[in-house]
Amino acid sequence: MAKKLFVGGLSWNTDDNLLRESFGKFGIVADARVILDRDTGRSRGFGFVTFDDDNAAKSAIATMDGSKLDGRNIRVNEAQERPPRQGGF
Repeated sequence: MAKKLFVGGLSWNTDDNLLRESFGKFGIVADARVILDRDTGRSRGFGFVTFDDDNAAKSAIATMDGSKLDGRNIRVNEAQERPPRQGGF
């Protein structure tokens, strides 16, 4: 089963490719995304990395949490599902 990780504290310059490359040493990265601001297109300072292998994800958390990436100390933990939003039409 795939395991999605939250990566916080990213530099404004960090992109999807750097995220994928940095976490790829732990296993096959199924997806790596830096979240961008809708209006400005700039990084919001966090992203998500998805591994197909749970052990790879656990190794990535243990090694990368608190480490430096692109000049910034990052936080890495298992992503939590957001509850569905209410409202709209």
